[in-house]
Amino acid sequence: MRWVTVLLVSLLLLLQWPLWFGERGWFAVQRLENQLSQQEQANALAQQDNDRLAAEVHDLKAGLGGVQDQARREMGMVKPDEIFVQIVPPARAASASAR
Repeated sequence: MRWVTVLLVSLLLLLQWPLWFGERGWFAVQRLENQLSQQEQANALAQQDNDRLAAEVHDLKAGLGGVQDQARREMGMVKPDEIFVQIVPPARAASASAR
């Protein structure tokens, strides 16, 4: 009778092994679900970047206001009747040497 019990327990373990540790087992499914959630987060961030860029492209195509704003920010352009004033903060090296 003892050998029947050992045989049945070993058969049960043999049948359970692929369920837990196999290629399509529980641990593999959990690992894939974690990878899926990480990829979904990365996709959400990429979608936000795409939406932001699409809005910027739309603004640039829609009118000159966006082009002028970008030219002012990136290239320091001014209109002919404007006066450009730039305020430069004091250098840190000069303030450090004065101490």
